[in-house]
Amino acid sequence: MADTRPTIVLVHGFWGGAAHWGKVVVELHRRGYDRLHAVENPLTSLADDAERTRKMVRQADGPVLLVGHSYGGAVITEAGDLPDVTGLVYVAAFAPDAGESPGRISQEHPPAAFDAIAPDSDGYLWIAQDAFRESFAQDLDAEEALVMAVTQKAPLGSAFGDAVTAPAWRAKPSWYQVSTEDRMIHPDNERRMAARMNPRRTIELDASHASLASRPREICDLIDLAVRETA
Repeated sequence: MADTRPTIVLVHGFWGGAAHWGKVVVELHRRGYDRLHAVENPLTSLADDAERTRKMVRQADGPVLLVGHSYGGAVITEAGDLPDVTGLVYVAAFAPDAGESPGRISQEHPPAAFDAIAPDSDGYLWIAQDAFRESFAQDLDAEEALVMAVTQKAPLGSAFGDAVTAPAWRAKPSWYQVSTEDRMIHPDNERRMAARMNPRRTIELDASHASLASRPREICDLIDLAVRETA
């Protein structure tokens, strides 16, 4: 029988690329998903990243489930208005409302690791390598966190201030994962964003910001649920 499940498009956030989804990709493939894509966004502006994501959605044949981590949640919020997008899954992610930016949301409850972030002379924001594990991925082993720190993909600082125009979560079903030990987005901000979108399901994991790498099975369970509930 043909697989009628949607294409899953994974959208990374700041300080990482598509490979941050590696463990989720392996687990979803093990569960029989064969239409998987991970966007590689430039992290130059919300408009640029949303357009890159829309292009990948348009390449898919049939329905698409968008999954966003961190700033990737703002991207799927902006890009999820395409008709083939059937749902949105947020993984320790920003879910701005109209006129809101990740930077504005962060100011309401500053994250614990705020001081570990600094701009370079070209306007890109970096997490200090020696603070990366404790800031972003304290529940990963030292070697895995080191690789993330060295290969981090810095965003343009201006992207933090880019506001969402028409939030897709107001029209599309959504699911949300809160990381209770998140030091990059305050957990109370995650809870507030989740509550106002009235998701089909919210789960809380005792996890760092890098829950997509430290808790891939639970993230895939939430994706599985979203697939079943949009079938």
